[in-house]
Amino acid sequence: MNLRDIKKDIEYVVEAFLTDCDAFCYVNPKADQAAVAELYDEAVDLYNSLKDKAAAREIEGSKKAYFTGLRKELVEKTDALYQKLSDLVKKTK
Repeated sequence: MNLRDIKKDIEYVVEAFLTDCDAFCYVNPKADQAAVAELYDEAVDLYNSLKDKAAAREIEGSKKAYFTGLRKELVEKTDALYQKLSDLVKKTK
């Protein structure tokens, strides 16, 4: 596990979420655009936050544990974003 891998994971996962938001808006023109925009902003904030944490020079403890924690945070927070998107999909129907 290294810095390059964690950065690629962050980019891939957040980009996939943003693509899903775009697809939802494209398929459902009646979707709440403001709510999707908020999710988009949250995802961009998550991306920036995780990239900053990954680029941190001063890491306390082992790098492996630090990067494992970043991956766990990425999965948990992205899962929460997907749950919010799922709720929007249910409201749109």
